[in-house]
Amino acid sequence: MDAVPALEEPLKKVLGPPTAKVMAEHLGLHTVGDLLHHYPRRYEERGQLTHLADLPMDEHVTVVAMVADARLHTFASAKAPRGKGQRLEVTITDGNGRLQLVFFGNGVHKPHKELLPGTRAMFAGKVSVFNRRLQLQHPAYELLRGDSEETVETWAGALIPLYPATAKLESWKIGKAIQTVLPSVQEALDPLPEGLREGRGLLSLPEALLKIHRPHTKADIADARARLKWDEAFVLQVALARRRHADAQLPAVPRRPRPDGLLAAFDDRLPFTLTEGQRKVSEEIFDDLATEHPMHRLLQGEVGSGKTLVALRAMLAVVDAGGQAAMLAPTEVLAQQHHRSVVEMMGELAEGGMLGGAEDATKVVLLTGSMGAAARRQALLDLVTGEAGIVIGTHALIEDKVRFHDLGLVVVDEQHRFGVEQRDALRGKGTQPPHLLVMTATPIPRTVAMTVFGDLETSVLDQLPAGRSPIASHVVPAADKPHFLARAWERVREEVANGHQAYVVCPRIGDDADEPADPKKAGKKKPPEDEADKRPPLAVLDVADQLAGGPLRGLRVEVLHGRMPPDDKDAVMRRFAAGEADVLVATTVIEVGVNVPNATAMVIMDADRFGVSQLHQLRGRVGRGAAPGLCLLVTETPEAAAARRRLNAVAATLDGFELSRIDLEQRREGDVLGQAQSGVRSSLRVLAVIEDEEIIAEAREEATALVAADPELTRLPGLRTALDALLDEEREQYLEKG
Repeated sequence: MDAVPALEEPLKKVLGPPTAKVMAEHLGLHTVGDLLHHYPRRYEERGQLTHLADLPMDEHVTVVAMVADARLHTFASAKAPRGKGQRLEVTITDGNGRLQLVFFGNGVHKPHKELLPGTRAMFAGKVSVFNRRLQLQHPAYELLRGDSEETVETWAGALIPLYPATAKLESWKIGKAIQTVLPSVQEALDPLPEGLREGRGLLSLPEALLKIHRPHTKADIADARARLKWDEAFVLQVALARRRHADAQLPAVPRRPRPDGLLAAFDDRLPFTLTEGQRKVSEEIFDDLATEHPMHRLLQGEVGSGKTLVALRAMLAVVDAGGQAAMLAPTEVLAQQHHRSVVEMMGELAEGGMLGGAEDATKVVLLTGSMGAAARRQALLDLVTGEAGIVIGTHALIEDKVRFHDLGLVVVDEQHRFGVEQRDALRGKGTQPPHLLVMTATPIPRTVAMTVFGDLETSVLDQLPAGRSPIASHVVPAADKPHFLARAWERVREEVANGHQAYVVCPRIGDDADEPADPKKAGKKKPPEDEADKRPPLAVLDVADQLAGGPLRGLRVEVLHGRMPPDDKDAVMRRFAAGEADVLVATTVIEVGVNVPNATAMVIMDADRFGVSQLHQLRGRVGRGAAPGLCLLVTETPEAAAARRRLNAVAATLDGFELSRIDLEQRREGDVLGQAQSGVRSSLRVLAVIEDEEIIAEAREEATALVAADPELTRLPGLRTALDALLDEEREQYLEKG
């Protein structure tokens, strides 16, 4: 039997089962290679102490500091009634701040002997507050005297690496484990082709791994990180380039619109001219549809930039060419909304086979889970006979019963809401792979698009159509300035008095079903980011009652949320769109696709509970007509909180691309490979998508050229190994299905 390569050796053989178990469960590390790629989060310099003044509350931290004072106290307690209880209080300092360590009971003896004033050590524990002072209770510690052989060996070098750690496994224990496996780096297979590495002056992989774990200088760290960033960018881009290459080999039916067909008739009846952006993006899509390989295109655009119109023109082009088009929407409300607006835009062109239908007309059908049996049967029949050229639906479109006559194009609205399997199932319904157009209203910075959707060609709509009004956004600090909130409700009344309508958005529905059902989970509290987090988020049902009986008394207030029966939801939306309600109190079901040009004001309650892109999406529901829009972000978070900075950023710009950069810089790119959908943690350890734009762009060029020359990577065993590690089975499927 072949010997296992050193980097594939399971950790339990090298470190023993107990340590290996903790590493697997808490850090996802299983092999020697995994551990070597668990890089330090930062480094402490021997001569420099940590800033104790900046410690975050409720987080697990590692600090390097000196003992300033140690005192043993005795006290009486239930366990030690005769005053025999013992408490050791140790004060440590870094020259800037001080921190108290506390040990109790039998745990005092060892630290009492070892933590003498003047001793330097590393301490790890969870930061808490007692009597208004920061403290660590029973911290783990490692002395830094340097007199024993092992300590000198373990902490060799001028820089102490601090690793991402957990309460079960302190940073220095991870450091010791890495020292144990470090000799194996010599066997690391280099994924970068030699020419690329030498051309860019990058370290070899063994050298980079040695320098990141045992640097002697800051230059060592910089060199190692530069090399490891290239690994991550390049391997990821090769994976995506191989997918693009494989897709380009698949056959597809070219779909070219007839010069005097359905698309031309539709364009003739449009009451406005297309924007320059819509025209350009449509051309890109038509060029793709005319090729003999499946289109894979991401259409991203600002809220209200007219993506639906561009997608509809693509669908009409396919129907013109004898095929069918399917649009997949994430919710029933949105599917119904799309269906209504498509039928309105097309007029008699959507009445194929009916009296009064135009000569070139086709049928546009809706398919959702809650349709009656008769309507559903008719829709399925229209699809299988080809009578219906366009179908709009929810995941009901994916069911086995649904058959198409000739599916030529799949349009997926709001990509991030669909599981990979669902998109794949719909794509599998064509006799040959259909063309695919993915739409998103969450603007994605270019490099994120290249990294997440690197296998899709990207089209961007960044112009708003004429007649769209600007939206003024303001943060309303309800806790600091309650009169601002009172003024917000006055502004809503003023908008209604002027003949307009308003939305009030809340994070929760407020019936018991949104409380945690599991009592164990209910007891677990997340550490509050700030005071406002200590109460449950505001709920639609409560807020609607309070407003109707209080500041908005006399106005027609309606409620909309995701757990209402579909018919009720549709009825509420119809009434609101018809102007029969003044204020709609809703959850985020209105986030996408809802189009009521007369709605000019939006008040978002507990705005700090929403993400940046979600706030931007919600805000896009107002200012859709000729009157200017107003969006008020109500929050109780204090001025200094990170959540408040996020809200200020949203209020300061209407540019979704700028906002998504801010969002990404704050959140980091935890789900860059689509892990949000596949449940795999981020593969990016040193690469930061926004900071490292240049590396990602260059890696994409190198990867595309490499894959074109050698799609099977026959001459690069190291790269194949790295790809296998990146694309474990789950990610492989994710990329396969895209």
